[in-house]
Amino acid sequence: MSVEPVFRNGCITVEPQQLPSPAEFKSSVLSPSDVERILVLWKGNRMRIPRIAKVTVNMGVGTSGERLDKAVKVLSMLTGQEPSIRRARRTIKEFGISRGEPIAAVTTLRGAKAYEFLKKAFYAVNYTLKLSSFDPYGNVAFGIAEHIAMPGVRYDPDLGIFGMDVAITMERPGFRIVRRKRCRTRSIPRRHRVTREEAILLLELLFNVRIVPR
Repeated sequence: MSVEPVFRNGCITVEPQQLPSPAEFKSSVLSPSDVERILVLWKGNRMRIPRIAKVTVNMGVGTSGERLDKAVKVLSMLTGQEPSIRRARRTIKEFGISRGEPIAAVTTLRGAKAYEFLKKAFYAVNYTLKLSSFDPYGNVAFGIAEHIAMPGVRYDPDLGIFGMDVAITMERPGFRIVRRKRCRTRSIPRRHRVTREEAILLLELLFNVRIVPR
């Protein structure tokens, strides 16, 4: 079962009326009681429904020069955005990396762009995520070994093959209080943070992903 996404303030979420009943939905890893508890909570209060705030895509090549230039081209092609360059924070002699050397390309996606990229990214991993990919606050991170595994991408011998890391940041409505300029608070109460189980359920509803124990 797949639920149509709703894009609001650059985030991806769902509306309470779109949610299925507990009897209609079967999770790949959550128990029926967990699914029922979460769905009842979401339907009763839309402020409790988590949303995908951003998707960060990172290509680390470990060196500057032509290899990094090619990674920038590939990442730009995949995301439709111009990546930013990340530099090494410290010198690592074993890998020949000097502090301040450009070693990676990173871009951040939001809204519809993030949704379209995630559909391709989940296709590349066969719509399967490990349970260990989820942290206690619902954020998700997984890797794609070869960018050519994404649909619609052909191998280009002039560019080569690159892997990438994909990080999904989950939030609830109201998280802006830690980022606003006036009356900023230092932290979000634990009760308002997204849980691992809620993140799993949201991704299952939006993308039909399957969660495996390992």
